[in-house]
Amino acid sequence: MSFRSEKILALTGVNALHKDKDELVDLFHKVLQHPMHGLCFSPYTDGQKPGTILSEEQIRRRIKVIAPHTKWIRSFSCTEGNELIPKIAHEFGIKTLVGAWLGKDESINAKEIENLIKITKEGYVDVAAVGNEVLYRGDLSENELLGYIENVKKQIPSVPVGYVDAYYEFENHPRITEACDVMLANCYPFWEGCSIEYSLLYMKDMYARVAKVAKGKKVIITETGWPNKGQKLYGAEPSVNNSLIYFINSQQWSKDEDIDIFYFSSFDESWKVDSEGDVGPYWGLWDKNEKLKY
Repeated sequence: MSFRSEKILALTGVNALHKDKDELVDLFHKVLQHPMHGLCFSPYTDGQKPGTILSEEQIRRRIKVIAPHTKWIRSFSCTEGNELIPKIAHEFGIKTLVGAWLGKDESINAKEIENLIKITKEGYVDVAAVGNEVLYRGDLSENELLGYIENVKKQIPSVPVGYVDAYYEFENHPRITEACDVMLANCYPFWEGCSIEYSLLYMKDMYARVAKVAKGKKVIITETGWPNKGQKLYGAEPSVNNSLIYFINSQQWSKDEDIDIFYFSSFDESWKVDSEGDVGPYWGLWDKNEKLKY
């Protein structure tokens, strides 16, 4: 059977629980034979974290690992070596969704925006993201964020410009939604405590809520995923089987409905334990040593 004709939809609902690990791993490899739409790029090796200056060598090495399996990658910053990612990705024939990481420091924000514009004008950015979850974190006001978005749109009118945040923030901030050329939504059933049986249905609902307020603009899921280790969050349980089920389901839906998804994430990153607890380091399809997990 081909990947498309395989009864992968049986993984949704209760039937997901009747697949053993070997069956799931087999389906996982069938999925990987067909490049997915996108992957969130994890650049930091063990012992590194944001603030570390990334080398061209490690970026190139990691992109080479994932290049056969994805059409796009998403990067999160345009400083500290992250600005090298889009050019190297394009060398591998991979399109890029490139983010400027914004926060409370105006000088850092200015450099991020400056580099995003520069990289875009050099031809290495296919979609530009101005900020990631700054409204969710409370780092910027709506008016401040709008100022950054409008500035970037004026500087790079030929490339779609958007802003990344949790799906519900686009309902809560219609002025931001109006300003974006494309809707960039993070959709995590796991972080809302959803059990694996209903996770695909929940993600579809998250997507639909953004699409409703987008008024015809393209909606891209910029992050979604499921960890394979760590503590439960209400009904959401990290495990190898659940992470495989979620990945397979999301990719099948992406292909069947032509939904653009950037899966989170490419590689495990140990530093995330500081911000996300014991599940933080275990979202990758590849481990921290760049070996395919399953």
